[in-house]
Amino acid sequence: MTAPTDQRALARDAAPSALAAGGNRRAALILLVAVQFMLVLDSTIVAVAMPSLGTDLGFSQASLSWVTNAYVLLFGGFLMLGGRLADLTGRRKLFILSLVLFAVASAVGGLASSPAMVIIVRAVQGLASALAAPAALSLLMTVFPDDTAQGKTERNKALGVYGAVSGAGGAAGMILGGVLTDWFGWQAVFYVNVPIALIAAALAVKFLPAGESTVEEKRFDLGGALFVTAGLGLLVFSLVDADKAGWGSARTLGGIAGALVLLALFLVVESKHSQPLIPLGIFRRKVLPGANLVGGLIPMAMIPAIFFLTLYTQIVQGYSPLRSGLALVPLALAVVLAATNVGRVLPLLGLKGTTMLGTLLVAGGTFWASGINGGGFWLEQFGPEILAGLGGGTVWVSATVAATSSASEEEAGLASGLFNTSNQIGAALGLAVLATVAAAGTTSSTKSGHAVNTALTAGYSNALVGAAIIAVVATLAAAFMLPGKSAMRSGS
Repeated sequence: MTAPTDQRALARDAAPSALAAGGNRRAALILLVAVQFMLVLDSTIVAVAMPSLGTDLGFSQASLSWVTNAYVLLFGGFLMLGGRLADLTGRRKLFILSLVLFAVASAVGGLASSPAMVIIVRAVQGLASALAAPAALSLLMTVFPDDTAQGKTERNKALGVYGAVSGAGGAAGMILGGVLTDWFGWQAVFYVNVPIALIAAALAVKFLPAGESTVEEKRFDLGGALFVTAGLGLLVFSLVDADKAGWGSARTLGGIAGALVLLALFLVVESKHSQPLIPLGIFRRKVLPGANLVGGLIPMAMIPAIFFLTLYTQIVQGYSPLRSGLALVPLALAVVLAATNVGRVLPLLGLKGTTMLGTLLVAGGTFWASGINGGGFWLEQFGPEILAGLGGGTVWVSATVAATSSASEEEAGLASGLFNTSNQIGAALGLAVLATVAAAGTTSSTKSGHAVNTALTAGYSNALVGAAIIAVVATLAAAFMLPGKSAMRSGS
């Protein structure tokens, strides 16, 4: 008679094969990318509605920023915990629970009648996203195993689709946010999530592998969970608050120092725990550090670039929110094109070559965009968006492959959580640093006697140059830390 643990392992190993035999892998992929699209979409769709939301509910200018900050804080702070919980409790189970939580929070958001209520809703949405995102990526890895050459090709194609949706979701959120806010009011940007999340939760039971915990010993590392969540949360808070408090302020420096202390204590706890939340041995994997560094640096460049181009089109060029969102369509389409075709490039150039190609395209696109000077869209933005979008889509897939390829079945959720955390911390740090660069450029231009729009454009331009520099640093990281084509062939 087979032991219970062996039965669970056999069921878990059989899940991807059963999916393939039932012809449901494509349905599983569609479901997972739909959820990823919703999560990425939600990070930008609310931003477009914020002016209307703030006016209706009486937000002050300072408190309105917390509609975004609350989401980023909980999302970035709980990603690592979410990734490990997926391994410990079962990925599909956590995936479904997080979707239900997201749907409930979104429904409450549409009914919100006060600033505090909206901020709490955004925090809960961030928490639900932190649980869902690593579970979704690790489920994709389970559905598309890479234990054969054909399996690797299929996984790369699946990651390409996943990356295309991730890249396009942010731009689509700005477009859809403009449409929904103009036609139905700001409440619609919350309500739109409810049917998507609930339908996805119901379909997950049919199309995703049940997969119990991939970790046999379930002694939960409470101390590690508390330290890493508090440390990451405090770090994200300090970064998003730095532009307001000042980089040299006691609040910012003290917050960053406190976060580093908490993360150091986390490492101490992990080194002594029999079942650590994050086995420290995973950081000795040759590819993982480089993949996560690149995975943090490119959002550090791309997300602020999109943010400043949005400000430029609306404030300087006078675009409506909808037109401003439509102006990002070329970037979104370029991301989709690159991400869905990068699987053909990976075998030719390897992880290092493919990633370097992508990072250089991002550097070129953002530097080109820094030439904004009050001209037309086709002259100033179209080309840079295409270049940066092609690079962003390429890097997202190649870095994801690098970050997850060496993870064992027991570490899939952890690897996914690490990569998603790198993305979020990178984006938060990039926005904080480059917002300071933009503000300094605008102040300097104003003191020189330039008009308001000219001064703002100068600040945005400086920030885009900073984004290009960050992308060059990502190129160097890929060159020195990722394996070449020969290493990829040998499977190391």
